[in-house]
Amino acid sequence: MGNEGGVSGSEIKLELATLGGGCFWCLEAAFLELKGVQGVVSGYSGGTVDNPSYEEVCWGETGHAEVVQVSFDPQQISFQEILYVFFTIHDPTTLNRQGADVGTQYRSVIYYHREEQKRVAEEVIRELNEARLWKSPIVTEVTPIGIFHPAEEHHQDYFQRNMFNPYCQYVVAPKVEKVREVFREKLKRE
Repeated sequence: MGNEGGVSGSEIKLELATLGGGCFWCLEAAFLELKGVQGVVSGYSGGTVDNPSYEEVCWGETGHAEVVQVSFDPQQISFQEILYVFFTIHDPTTLNRQGADVGTQYRSVIYYHREEQKRVAEEVIRELNEARLWKSPIVTEVTPIGIFHPAEEHHQDYFQRNMFNPYCQYVVAPKVEKVREVFREKLKRE
């Protein structure tokens, strides 16, 4: 991706983080708040069906997790910082569950793109478990990325387009607000 305006002519080298922690609408909205995040795509990964639909994934029979694929500039925000946000906005101690959402499609998972991401993920999990921030240990899977399937268009930017939807008001908005409070110095706009 080139530098807009062509001032320096240098290339921005973006990285990808693919994360599942319950409903992808929550994760997408939270990550879009952060400096260095260039884009977020909601989708599905980790399953056995080509091009699954939202309905198929929701039934829990395809093996996919609802995930977001975050494009970020590591010069502005590190993968480690992405993971700290990730672990702040979902409960990584509940197996296949986030609040009222139950099933393997809502599992906590980090799909790593490089061995360095795997190392960082395992290090962050170890650090957080040692800090005993939760009563139970973290059950987040750390596994190599397979095929990522973008979700249907109406699932992209869902929170921005549906802010007054009751689910957005009661589930998504509090997670976005938590990111704004805890990671104030990392926000695109303060």
